[in-house]
Amino acid sequence: MMAMAAIAVLMTSCDEHKDFIDTSMHVGDVLTTDGDVLRYHDYEKSGKEAIGVVFHVNQDGTKGEGRGYAVYLWDKEGLAYADTVSISQKTGTDTEAYDGNANTYAMMENTGVGSPLADAVFPMWKMGQSAFIPSVAEMRLLKQHKQDVNPIIRNCGGDVLPDIAEECWYWTSTGVEEQEEYKAWLYSLQSGAIHETPKNQPHKARPIISIRY
Repeated sequence: MMAMAAIAVLMTSCDEHKDFIDTSMHVGDVLTTDGDVLRYHDYEKSGKEAIGVVFHVNQDGTKGEGRGYAVYLWDKEGLAYADTVSISQKTGTDTEAYDGNANTYAMMENTGVGSPLADAVFPMWKMGQSAFIPSVAEMRLLKQHKQDVNPIIRNCGGDVLPDIAEECWYWTSTGVEEQEEYKAWLYSLQSGAIHETPKNQPHKARPIISIRY
């Protein structure tokens, strides 16, 4: 009888329904100004202010920094990478590297040449890390999930990532190898192409944010 009772208890416990809350981060989640990452429907009810949308989750730790990346809601328009050319800003030139944060810091820190772009982007984010200009590799990650994040960006009142060829070129923080003093790469969010460009030309940029907690 005791054995039968034990089996009955075991079967009852196996049949019990338990709800598990998914607390992991997902592409399309909303990053708020206080550092929270929320599902869109939770964000709508939260009363908080959105600042970005998650576009990459760094599941195996091999692509990017921290837990993943959020794209800032708005473009930064008409800024030069550098206010003069012919001086190295000591940024990376590897188009496969996830080093946009380090590049942006190098652009801002360099005392030999000013960077209107880095000065506009680096101080934007205050919750333990900075916004930064993505590298070529980080822009590729953004392009992969452009269609996933655009509806959320639109709902949050941001600038959707463009599909029109004439509007899709953005600064990266990656310098052009052997021409780093003079040129950096623009990236097309429409085609995925890169184009070497003089650093003192004004173009738009789309900051991203590393999520580390």
